[in-house]
Amino acid sequence: MLFGKKPLPWTEKKPLPICRCAMAAATPSLLILHPRLILFATTLRPTPLICHQFSLHSPPLSRLPVRFAHNKHHSFSTSPLGTATPLSADNSNVNETTRAGRSGSISSPPHQVVDYSQKVDVNPPKGTRDFPPEEMRLRNWLFQNFKEVSQLFGFEEVDYPVLESEALYIRKAGEEIRDQLYCFEDRGNRRVALRPELTPSLARLVIQKGKSVALPIKWFAVGQCWRYERMTRGRRREHYQWNMDIIGVPDVTGEAELISSIVTFFKRIGITAKDVGFKISSRKVLQEVLSFYSVPESLFAKACIIIDKMGKIPMEEIKKELELVELSNDAIEDLLQVLSIKSLTELEEKLGGTGEAVSELKQLFSLAEKFGYSEWIQFDASVVRGLAYYTGIVFEGFDREGKLRAICGGGRYDRLLSTFGGDDLPACGFGFGDAVIIELLKERGLLPELPLEIENIVCSLDPNLQGAAAMVASVLRGKGQCVDLVLENKPLKWVFKRATRINARRLILVGSAEWERGMVGRPSIPSVPITVVSPQSPSLPTTSSTIDLLSLPTNYGHLLHHQSSFSPLKQHKLNHVFSLSSPPYNPLWSRSLTIGDTRTGDCQ
Repeated sequence: MLFGKKPLPWTEKKPLPICRCAMAAATPSLLILHPRLILFATTLRPTPLICHQFSLHSPPLSRLPVRFAHNKHHSFSTSPLGTATPLSADNSNVNETTRAGRSGSISSPPHQVVDYSQKVDVNPPKGTRDFPPEEMRLRNWLFQNFKEVSQLFGFEEVDYPVLESEALYIRKAGEEIRDQLYCFEDRGNRRVALRPELTPSLARLVIQKGKSVALPIKWFAVGQCWRYERMTRGRRREHYQWNMDIIGVPDVTGEAELISSIVTFFKRIGITAKDVGFKISSRKVLQEVLSFYSVPESLFAKACIIIDKMGKIPMEEIKKELELVELSNDAIEDLLQVLSIKSLTELEEKLGGTGEAVSELKQLFSLAEKFGYSEWIQFDASVVRGLAYYTGIVFEGFDREGKLRAICGGGRYDRLLSTFGGDDLPACGFGFGDAVIIELLKERGLLPELPLEIENIVCSLDPNLQGAAAMVASVLRGKGQCVDLVLENKPLKWVFKRATRINARRLILVGSAEWERGMVGRPSIPSVPITVVSPQSPSLPTTSSTIDLLSLPTNYGHLLHHQSSFSPLKQHKLNHVFSLSSPPYNPLWSRSLTIGDTRTGDCQ
């Protein structure tokens, strides 16, 4: 028997008083009922527990409410099956679906019961990424190329909130984007969403600025975007996107320059026209075909979204979906025939040479020759892009080997601003994701080697000289040099290994014994002038062949001398190892010393 042979105190037929247990490190997650024992299974969390008054001779305990008071707004009740359901202040159940939006969240979510005995999943949420240092260097390299190319073309950088109003995306983005939104209701009962793209935010900002911004506007941005979509190679639920947009230019010269900027970027990172091409078309081609069959304009956007799936799903599925938007069989057959056209000449024969679509496409291909990238582009009528706001020329970058999804895409969107209440302005732009281009660089073996590189590593050989080492590091950092300061008392073997791992260009040792040793010869190290600078000569050289180090207080000394006798030099292949002497030396000159000079007291 668990408690011995003594009768349990609650076997007497007396109602138990209210039990108020303030459990310092427990939140009840389950109430287990037993004829003689009441056990509370708990999880670690500081929260008071309040049990209602009851008696073992009352109705079945499984029907009694037990409230877990988490805070003044939320409490939970156990159902007969032991599941916790939210209660309102008056003990009535709250219909969560009335408080939640489409995402199923609530404005003030209750505390969830967490089982702290379970291990935390250390992987990032599905579809997202961590960026450890080596991958962060690659990302920074990519972003730097995005920015430099944009600035070469005279674009200014902007940025927008990651969190935007949901209405910004559901008005003119298309059904696919709406279904992929990460959206929820915030605590102020506002419907918000994580941005799935950057163009609507751009339109909002242009309207906000109004006439205070002179046309044409040439802006670029690199920002994080979120879409809840099926993941494939190069497709994630969060990605970074490079956007370039031109507002206020009605001609196709805008699209021509945008494509030129992407080609410039590709060339910078080693991608050629043999690796990547651009498929170019116009939505006006579809408009001309559908208007011939009197298809209402309201169905045009839906048809474009379906057509954008060509090559991704079977053609029979495409036909079935087009039938669902009430296109006739003749319209579908004619439309698919036009979409199979791969040359402007054939398109002109099909539609006639007087249409606006053919005229703009011919002008764009002519400009491509002037810009010098005609070998990069080709006509493909099936390219329409999935976003509903495109109105004219559309283009898409693709992998010529067909292993990857679209690398980038863009086009003209002349009527987007009026969707948000602004005046229509001619506009065009593109989006370029970071994930697919990285996959392409891997595929072609073009990923750059970006090792960590530190100019100097500074280490004190004596714990008492840690302050001196810190001062050397501070002086170097003040001169704009990167310094890794060894913060602990480490053996030289560890210091040399670290210097090798971080690719340090120079190792500076601060020690008391080095001064007595003097300088030694250099084995197979080319001559490098070393400049010793005193406080009386503050001007420092800036060439990479000099050590533009010192303007230190005289009590720490100023002689910087080469120390090549350490055996780890040959093992770790460090370029330069220097040691900084401590007192009593106090030079008053600023002269150049050639490495290899074995004299200890005279600088030539």
